[in-house]
Amino acid sequence: MQRLLLGIDRISTFVGQAAAWLIIGLTLMISYEVFSRYVLDAPHAWVFDASNMLYGALFMLGGAYTLAKRGHVRGDILYGFLAPRAQAGIDLVLYLLFFFPGVIALAWAGIDFFEVSLAQNEHSSIAADGPPIYPFKAVIPVAGALLLLQGVAEAARCVLCLRNGHWPAREDDVEEVDVDKLKQMVGQDPALADPGAAPTHPTKAGDPAR
Repeated sequence: MQRLLLGIDRISTFVGQAAAWLIIGLTLMISYEVFSRYVLDAPHAWVFDASNMLYGALFMLGGAYTLAKRGHVRGDILYGFLAPRAQAGIDLVLYLLFFFPGVIALAWAGIDFFEVSLAQNEHSSIAADGPPIYPFKAVIPVAGALLLLQGVAEAARCVLCLRNGHWPAREDDVEEVDVDKLKQMVGQDPALADPGAAPTHPTKAGDPAR
């Protein structure tokens, strides 16, 4: 089971990190448009749509990656001090009540959006030579499926945590908020709250409190 969960994490991480390169294309495109508009006096109407689609694709394809790294907005200051089983119980209820219905609806509707757009050969209406929109709409069901797959992995982790009393290991990556350091600041050893956490080194006598 753990190998399967880590495999799903790697898929989400690969897609998220690959999609992150879209920010380079977006930056170059906007920089060129600013130069063209204000220096050459030759603006391009299609850049508005293209920039929205690039940013939208980056946002959607990064959803599963963010979920895999536990980076979505959450009340970490309160949540982080709960016991692992309490965290898992809250997460599992929220996944079942809100996450899965919403993501399934997103993926299902995204398929219809893409099929209609492709059948109509939909292009942007802002400019006469507007870019095609159906490639962007194809990202919606793909991102929804990836997010749903990662959600299944996260729900399975909740079940394992409820059974074992600690969170299963996950792929290492950057952390938005270091809750363990926050616990140390208030004098709580994170290893006591989370048996799966890495042990902390004891503070030597005379060392300043951190």
